Amino acid sequence: MDLTDPACANGIPDASVAAAFEQHGRQVFRTAYRITGNVEDAEDVLQTVFLNTLRRGSDQTTPGGRLGRTPGSYLARSAVNGALDVLRRRRVGLDSDTDAVGEMPDAAAQGAAQSVWQAELRVRLRAALSTLSPNWAEIVALRYFEDLSNVEIAELLGTSASTVAVTLHRARARLRGVLGGTGDADEADRVDPADR
Repeated sequence: MDLTDPACANGIPDASVAAAFEQHGRQVFRTAYRITGNVEDAEDVLQTVFLNTLRRGSDQTTPGGRLGRTPGSYLARSAVNGALDVLRRRRVGLDSDTDAVGEMPDAAAQGAAQSVWQAELRVRLRAALSTLSPNWAEIVALRYFEDLSNVEIAELLGTSASTVAVTLHRARARLRGVLGGTGDADEADRVDPADR
């Protein structure tokens, strides 16, 4: 993707977006790849994030221009949200597949069986993540895929660290319920939707 190409942004190259691509493009790709687990999906998210940034227009009133005051934060959130969108679109096809995943092999089973189980677990986890509300999924992804602290997530999202901690607790309960097929998912569903 060449953001300095005159074909970008309706023929108007944007040096700030091109510079952000050079500085943050790899991180956007890595973030999307960690969440989707697929190179092609991560490349699509990378392209979408930067094309959407170009399309936002130069009349943007956000302090700091198109990317705001902290381009890295804006792009990280965009990558997480884009990757979660991919998971949600993929979810329809995964719902029936995740029920077929078996239990973890006993301790004596090694090698290929372990690898297969881990791959199936990743598929189930991604499907479960797509069941969370967008806010919850974003916080989970930032915490466990991007390894940000609760304080860093709070600063990025403009909320408090305690709100992030509570959301993570509820989201983990929901994920346990979805992954384990227990009643925990129902309990998490009873949480006030405003908290999501």
